[in-house]
Amino acid sequence: MNTLSLLACGDVGPIHEPIERYPELVKPVLQKADLRFAQVERVYSTRGEFQLHSNGAHSRVPPQMISVFPDCGFDVVSLASNHAMDWGGDALLDTVDLLRGQGIKVVGAGRNLAEARAPEIIEKKGVKVAFLAYCSILQNGYAAGPDRPGVAPLRVHTYYEAFDYQPGVPPRVITVPYAEDLAALEEDIRNAKSRADAVVVSLHWGVHYIPKLIADYQITVAKAAVAAGADLLLGHHAHTPKAIGVHEGVACFYSLSNFIMSSTAKSPEKAAAFEKKYGVVLDPDYPHLSYGSDAKRSLIAKAIIGKKGVDQVSFLPVLIDKQLRPEVLRSGDPRFQEALQFMDWVSGDFDHRFRVEGDEVLVTGAEQGGDA
Repeated sequence: MNTLSLLACGDVGPIHEPIERYPELVKPVLQKADLRFAQVERVYSTRGEFQLHSNGAHSRVPPQMISVFPDCGFDVVSLASNHAMDWGGDALLDTVDLLRGQGIKVVGAGRNLAEARAPEIIEKKGVKVAFLAYCSILQNGYAAGPDRPGVAPLRVHTYYEAFDYQPGVPPRVITVPYAEDLAALEEDIRNAKSRADAVVVSLHWGVHYIPKLIADYQITVAKAAVAAGADLLLGHHAHTPKAIGVHEGVACFYSLSNFIMSSTAKSPEKAAAFEKKYGVVLDPDYPHLSYGSDAKRSLIAKAIIGKKGVDQVSFLPVLIDKQLRPEVLRSGDPRFQEALQFMDWVSGDFDHRFRVEGDEVLVTGAEQGGDA
């Protein structure tokens, strides 16, 4: 029976050199896969104009730093991120061209909306896998248009509903995806499914930094994507691992966390404001991974894919070391068990069963069996 293995990683976009050191520990693991996927968190260009309404002046880096992607061996990447248009269309399109020039497929962004929504279909070992990508964290003007570069949008309405008559009680936050964007995603999945054996959907979404918080629109989108024919959902943006949920037999990784990232260190004043705003604590041992103490936790999603779709899903627990290098943990390592307990905790509100097999954690839903 024809099958291939996919390893899917989280956010990639270090801003500190030397670039070649970051993949040192993880490359032997990545090399064993038939396909490798990641999320691109920066743009790589010397062109563009900083968009003043963004908060991403750090998000444009020199073009030579894009070498981290071919060095890891990534075959396909998503450019659908909240920073993709921080420096305008020229910087985004330079990044697309640089990646494609390295032989890496790009989804989720392009010269217009049609290109941003288009799937990349890769065939290996007689199996065809389609990749799509969308972004929900968008500043004004970042979505691609019919004749405008940008990212494939999955925009969201936010409402605040009072649910208690007492003054000062926080409102309930309700989030609803734009009907037209959700319909486009469903259409894209159905079309891709007609051309491929499996459809993998990347979603840049959710609330960052807070491990257990999942916005309600994410569940709406996940269920709609599965109903349309998606075989695997990969979430990014949160900079911390979040829940793994199984919807109708399809695994959704709500956040794969950081993979290879670095950031500017926060001043004591900014660190205090960050911790107060999000209720998370920064790790002083990781000044250049300043997204909260859980930012060093990560995971690699693994899927075995055949002619009838995804046959098996698992994850590899990962810990980012103080040099910001991802290290895949082994089952005999106490850190492996601690990572498994963390993932079980963040997944507590979702259907999931985890079972350790070798150095992997198999993911199933309750109806599929498995041990929590």
